[in-house]
Amino acid sequence: MRPSIFPARQIRRVCAFCRQQQQQRQQQQQTTTTRSLHTSAMRQDRIIPGSSLAGVARHKSHRPSHILIPTTQQRWFSASATARDASQQAEPEAKVEGDASKTPKVPQTHYEFFPTTLPAGPPPNGPFDIDVRALRREFLSLQAGAHPDLHPAHMKARAQATSARINEAFKTLSHPLLRAQYVLSLRGWDVAGDETAKVEDPELLMLVLETRETIEEAENEGDLEGLRAENEERIEESVGRLGDMLAKDDLEGAREEVVRLRYWTNIRESIDNWERGKPVVLEH
Repeated sequence: MRPSIFPARQIRRVCAFCRQQQQQRQQQQQTTTTRSLHTSAMRQDRIIPGSSLAGVARHKSHRPSHILIPTTQQRWFSASATARDASQQAEPEAKVEGDASKTPKVPQTHYEFFPTTLPAGPPPNGPFDIDVRALRREFLSLQAGAHPDLHPAHMKARAQATSARINEAFKTLSHPLLRAQYVLSLRGWDVAGDETAKVEDPELLMLVLETRETIEEAENEGDLEGLRAENEERIEESVGRLGDMLAKDDLEGAREEVVRLRYWTNIRESIDNWERGKPVVLEH
């Protein structure tokens, strides 16, 4: 045979180089196989138990490339979104069920500010006569809780509005004339703003004129004490009649009696503000 053109030493060197290259390729293949197995194990751990993907992993050794297994962060966001949607769906029902028991009712009338003193509300359900002392005690308690200084800055405006409404309610209900006008206004009768509301009673008008002259001709306050006592009796009788009429729901009779009570109330103010020589104007 024809001898090789390469010397024997050189052939041995070439074979050693080939063996080295082969060993490197084997190591690379082993490394690649190890990485593949490790990646497969990590993906297997990410499969959610009980899901359809778990069945795919059990029955198939190779998963299709289009199946995406959610990571832990993706599953967390998905669960959070599901919980948020369920909460939003349940929230309206919770509000409807809790409004009646948890949300405080906003008073619609002056009477509703004082549930302890006036639990029955305005006439005809409740009495027209009021215990003013008990009303004042409840009023002071309400004002103590509604004082703007007791509320944070963002609630002060609301507290001031509530305090103003409480003041108005107490002022109206503690005064017999204002209370009667307010009760009629709740029933659609605007007696306070009706300047044409008069009582066509000649005797009443004559009595009012005589009372005005007596007040103007008085020399001192002592001269008006008898007139003051008579007028207070008229006011008390008028308030009693108003209570009976409103209890019977006699709104027309109550309207006429409110006009009479307005005369007696004006006489009381004229006596309280008496000054010698000061003219007296009795508004109906």
